[in-house]
Amino acid sequence: MSKIRMTTPLVEMDGDEMTRIIWQMVKDDLICPFVDLKSEYYDLGLENRDATDDQVTVDSANATKRLGVAVKCATITANAARVEEYGLKEMWKSPNGTIRAMLDGTVFRTPIPVKGIEPCVRNWEEPITLARHAYGDIYRNVEIRVPGAGKVELVYTGADGTEIRETVHEFDGPGVAQGVHNLDSSIASFARSCFNYALDAKQDVWFATKDTISKKYDHRFKDVFQEIFDAEYKERFDEAGIEYFYTLIDDAVARVMKSKGGFIWACKNYDGDVMSDMVSSAFGSLAMMTSVLVSPSGVYEYEAAHGTVQRHYYKHLRGEETSTNSVATIFAWSGALRKRGDLDGLPELVAFADRLEKAVIDTIESGQMTGDLARITALPNPQTLSTGDFIKAIASRL
Repeated sequence: MSKIRMTTPLVEMDGDEMTRIIWQMVKDDLICPFVDLKSEYYDLGLENRDATDDQVTVDSANATKRLGVAVKCATITANAARVEEYGLKEMWKSPNGTIRAMLDGTVFRTPIPVKGIEPCVRNWEEPITLARHAYGDIYRNVEIRVPGAGKVELVYTGADGTEIRETVHEFDGPGVAQGVHNLDSSIASFARSCFNYALDAKQDVWFATKDTISKKYDHRFKDVFQEIFDAEYKERFDEAGIEYFYTLIDDAVARVMKSKGGFIWACKNYDGDVMSDMVSSAFGSLAMMTSVLVSPSGVYEYEAAHGTVQRHYYKHLRGEETSTNSVATIFAWSGALRKRGDLDGLPELVAFADRLEKAVIDTIESGQMTGDLARITALPNPQTLSTGDFIKAIASRL
């Protein structure tokens, strides 16, 4: 059988632990037998990030800007325990945070609906898409350990010498402090990405922050969204029969739980991180969610929304069988291949991506699935497959 051709490479960002094992299985069994894969490979495994002083992460983001499409494996964000475990030079920042900041994009995450896997929230009839701002806030923070009594200040010094100074806190003992920031230009890109995505999907947009407490920081998000919507999108939304509205984050959480789904929920960076995990878990599994970073310049990075599945990786190292869900990783590959086919005018590549996703869904709906889904499925007598056997079951349908 002749393989489906590619004309332009996509950027391939390898990752860590169990997802790195799955990554290779997916390529070996589901991609390379059918596609003449062209990729520019970057190893974002923690050891290589440490060896390159994290330059490999910057290089992969620049390559994504150049080639337009990337697919990324889950990676470790180092903490103190990881520094000790891997003997790292320093506690490297989140590679996702670095890439998202460089691409200035918005992350859109949508649950993958499958018959037999019913949402925990009974009234959710359609998937809810989380639009997560992908720049700033705590992911680009500066923080200090306050050693003792003293004053922490927030100071702005303008290029013209103008100074703004605010006292954060008068400490009478040890504590901690952090500074976060955002940019009007990034918030505007976030807003436009959400509104454009909504017009394509023909879905309403909800945007939520906590502007009643954060009267300058969060309120700036609210104002920028409203200004752009009124000036550029209101008429187009009216024509499409969809709406945009703003609400407080706590009100949004209450509304979401009582909704039927089928809308886009736009959140700031951290809120989107947490709420996408909540929504995906309620729809079935963290591994049953698509995730794509969309840059305003038309650059796309597809990834799995979950972590590196550390516990399963340690079992794998001990030679024990695992049953790790690979759906999100497979859909990251299918999404990237579909977009590459769209951009390069390769209908066979687009059709392959569609068939790959159908094979995944058909496998699960036939009753063959990984352990996380077998525990929650409404299908009778599900067959729990190992990590590798699940991927091979999908391959047999391809």
